[in-house]
Amino acid sequence: MSNPHFRLSASDARLVAEQFGTPLYVYDRKTIHDLADSVLNFPAPFGLTARYAMKACPSRAILQILAKKGVRIDASSGFEAERAMQAGIPAHHIQLTAQEIPSNLAEILAQGVLFNACSLHQLSSYVKLRPNSEVSIRVNPGLGSGHTNRTNTGGPASSFGIWHEKVEEALDVARAADVRISGLHSHIGAGTDPDVWVHCADLTLAIAERLPHITRLSLGGGFKIARMQGEKTADLLEIGKKVAERIRKFKELQGVALHFEVEPGTYLMGNTATLLSSVADVVDTGPSGYRFIKLNAGMTEILRPSMYGAQHEIEVVPWNLSQKESDNFIVVGHCCESGDILTPKAGDPES
Repeated sequence: MSNPHFRLSASDARLVAEQFGTPLYVYDRKTIHDLADSVLNFPAPFGLTARYAMKACPSRAILQILAKKGVRIDASSGFEAERAMQAGIPAHHIQLTAQEIPSNLAEILAQGVLFNACSLHQLSSYVKLRPNSEVSIRVNPGLGSGHTNRTNTGGPASSFGIWHEKVEEALDVARAADVRISGLHSHIGAGTDPDVWVHCADLTLAIAERLPHITRLSLGGGFKIARMQGEKTADLLEIGKKVAERIRKFKELQGVALHFEVEPGTYLMGNTATLLSSVADVVDTGPSGYRFIKLNAGMTEILRPSMYGAQHEIEVVPWNLSQKESDNFIVVGHCCESGDILTPKAGDPES
């Protein structure tokens, strides 16, 4: 399936700007539904749970649209878990996978939110609150796959998850409190290569063999999407079919039918909206310099170009069609930050 990409027409852009002002995001419900369907069709021989990584866009309306489609929630902080519950998402449909333990973890757990321990310290904190229970752990399998180091969430340079060589320590912590590690989670970053995902699955399943109570396996999200010409969107069916083969093989060898989970965020949101902004000013730095278009939006509305050097399509919609002009410009945001650039060199936020 090709990745759907919502584009706001020039005429609609003018109408929306006149009625609501700028800057604002315009989302397309149909595109969200189509992408949710593609995720929910991810091959999983023994059952699938799709979770939306809500850090991609925590809007109440978005959470509710996806919940109605049957997509559950991956929260990356206690605040996100609370926000999802306030949007009407059942607590037991939310899993918390966070770098930082919420100060009110006991309260969140009491409401029914699932917990995915991302470090030995987090696991120790959990078992003190919930002895004789079940938990999921996030492991770093020693592999990462992202288009830059800033999107790479696995391997020795990543702080995410329990390092794979420390799994026995995690088991010891859990056993001491009669806690069963029934879920195993890994997340390597944003990539498209099915073979890399399969390799990650192999590494994670090798860890799963050491967990006597394992029932759930998650490879996280990070499915890359194409935003610019020449870029490639991850093929979920191709990736899923190969991963499903490994899960079936695990059942044959270990006798455990693993329920599979995925946690896409950007895949579900990245191409479903248009950021509509207005030109606030046009300046230049002389004949040997540059011409700049200044917008009334910037890194406060879209951070990826400044953080990752990510490129996004930009279309200029003139109010008067007879005033079209063609020239080279650098598009910048409204923040008093030299890094607030919306047209960086690909992959290089410094250029």
